[in-house]
Amino acid sequence: MFDRPSGGGAAILVGLDFNDLDYEESLEELKLLAESAGLDVRTVIRGRRAKPDAALFAGVGKVEEIALACQAYEDKPLVIFNHELTAAQQRNLEQRLQCRVLDRTNLILDIFAQRARSHEGKLQVELAQMEYLSTRLIRGWTHLERQKGGIGVRGGPGEKQLEMDRRMLRERVKLLKDKLAKFRRQRDIQRRARQRANVFSVSLVGYTNAGKSTLFNQLTHAQAYAADQLFATLDTTTRKVFLPECGEVVLSDTVGFIKQLPHTLVAAFRATLEEAVQADLVLHVVDGASTNRDVQVIEVNKVLAEIDAAGIPQVEIFNKIDLNGMEPGLERDEYGRIRRVRVSALTGEGMDLIRVALVEHAALLRPSRASSESATTNLGN
Repeated sequence: MFDRPSGGGAAILVGLDFNDLDYEESLEELKLLAESAGLDVRTVIRGRRAKPDAALFAGVGKVEEIALACQAYEDKPLVIFNHELTAAQQRNLEQRLQCRVLDRTNLILDIFAQRARSHEGKLQVELAQMEYLSTRLIRGWTHLERQKGGIGVRGGPGEKQLEMDRRMLRERVKLLKDKLAKFRRQRDIQRRARQRANVFSVSLVGYTNAGKSTLFNQLTHAQAYAADQLFATLDTTTRKVFLPECGEVVLSDTVGFIKQLPHTLVAAFRATLEEAVQADLVLHVVDGASTNRDVQVIEVNKVLAEIDAAGIPQVEIFNKIDLNGMEPGLERDEYGRIRRVRVSALTGEGMDLIRVALVEHAALLRPSRASSESATTNLGN
């Protein structure tokens, strides 16, 4: 029986065009993801198909091309598909190529596993991995054979190893969800305390590598890790900032979003993203230097809608103006409210304008919150 080969530091990327409008952008993003995972991208293999091949996804001819590319290197490279593979396709490809094969979800999960630092973040990554693995338990490896039955009342054909693996996974998933639920309850208590103290809560969201952590550091003078790579930080970081005009503000830097973010990760990181759900204001950080920024904005808003955060007031922070030649400034909507702030988190240009936006929105919120608390008090009487 075939044993799954181990992967090295080299990688061959494979992207098939199924008439996708953003094919090239998605493939370039896969390259950045691979580099963020510490892989050395040797080559990118492209192809075009009407639909995926049921057995090999890429078809026999393209798989032979990939196999020749693998053989060109002495070290066994990883083969990474810019698509989601079924468990059977992944196994068949590994048997044909004699290389370890990953899909896009595999790669993102691997990056998340490398970058998680807090205990909660590690639990969330493990939960995503367990839920992904639960869909991959198929009869393809030598250990998935029927166990021998016992004696006496335990006699009989025995329990399949596959069934035992599934049961162990279910138990582990339940344990992880219980632990994460405790973290969620702790955050709920902290949020209620902030609301009672009338503290203004702000969440930074945005596409990965848009500059959220750099902006967060500028606003809070924190030392959160920031780098020019996808998913540089995963764990939510929260800091308090005092603004003379409106008092204390709590700022939270959340995990970056990405197109085709695996649903297992959206579910597993829901607890962390709840910082955005519970915020009074969302600062949506946009990479103003990216040619694909409009698509990135749409993808972020999709995830916000998925976690029920679409209705929260939002200000767009148009970042990286130092790269596109724009000047710092404010843009308002038809009601006179600030809807966009142009800044450079790297140079600090426009940071004072973000503070203006925070003060204005805090002033708008506090009367409504005060009236809500007053109504609650009257109902109690």
